[in-house]
Amino acid sequence: MTMTTPAQLSLELMVTQKRIRDYLRSKYGTLPADETRWQLTEDEAEDVRARFSPEAARTSDLWPLKPGDVVRRRSIHERYGGQRQGGISTPRSRREVFVFTDPAKGARYGYDQFEGLREDGSYTYTGEGQRGPQQFKRGNRALRDAATDGKIIRLFRSSGKLATYVGSFTTGTPTYWKETIPDIDGNPREGLIFNLLPLDARVDLLPAYGGELSPDEGLINYAANPVMWTPPDCNDVVVEGTDRDIDERVVSRVEFELQAAFGAWLLSRDLSPKRLPLRAGSTTIEPDMYVPEHGWVVEAKRSAARSHVRTAIGQVLDYVHVAKRAGLTAIPVVVLPGAPQPELVELMSNLGITILARTADGFEELAPT
Repeated sequence: MTMTTPAQLSLELMVTQKRIRDYLRSKYGTLPADETRWQLTEDEAEDVRARFSPEAARTSDLWPLKPGDVVRRRSIHERYGGQRQGGISTPRSRREVFVFTDPAKGARYGYDQFEGLREDGSYTYTGEGQRGPQQFKRGNRALRDAATDGKIIRLFRSSGKLATYVGSFTTGTPTYWKETIPDIDGNPREGLIFNLLPLDARVDLLPAYGGELSPDEGLINYAANPVMWTPPDCNDVVVEGTDRDIDERVVSRVEFELQAAFGAWLLSRDLSPKRLPLRAGSTTIEPDMYVPEHGWVVEAKRSAARSHVRTAIGQVLDYVHVAKRAGLTAIPVVVLPGAPQPELVELMSNLGITILARTADGFEELAPT
């Protein structure tokens, strides 16, 4: 027997799911306690169609799906049009670009190497084109120009004939970069990696960058799995991708050198800096280091400028929040190459953040004046 959900009918009839569910409750009562969502028989679905079908013409601009809704991919194209094959679909009647990702299928072609949810919350997506260099044609061009054209990106996670709506996205900065990826035959070629930022989305439905995390892994237990910290390479690190801005392509050696110096200072004081990978949702995040003797969660920044301090505050508080959920003692520490403005020292002190600034012979803690 074919079963239909309110999400499927919402897409078909262009009526909000809330209205459909309200009607179902009024007609059939509430769901049993052990059921979490409506599964309608064909007769029940026809009843809903008869109730709401006249409204479709008056609500053609409505987006009916909510993040997490599962529908048949075919029904999306039946409603909006657009290409039914491939990962990027561009319906002519909508100011939207539909993007479909199938992590299991993509992994077979090596797409998962540069695709997934990153620590900063962005989602990287590999462009379309199975052989030869990927070019800005059709879907790739539409995705690159989505923000400029005022279009919303609707991201779906596909599995067979079904598609789970993840949510709405826009492009970030940079919009894309280029990497060497395999084609369908395993031959290396130039691929396009798009940088997508969530607007209203359930990013927990997406795999982590570089591969799916185990669903039963939970928060990483650091105490049972200590990870040794090693100083970063202080040489400039050039990130592949000729289309990135200079600031994106070259990571300053200043910050890496600061981390290395701070790690050496800790070791000289008989402290043992460690790495601290933590699970956050469906991805992992990691501060610059963790000092278990003091419970310090450390974020280093290459400048004491306000913009860098602001970024450090947000990052270190996020790390500490996740670390505490993992059962760790976690005290936020920001390491800077010098003293920031006094009001920033006061701000961080009010937030419970320890500030360590570099000096000629080591590091010193800063306090409000």
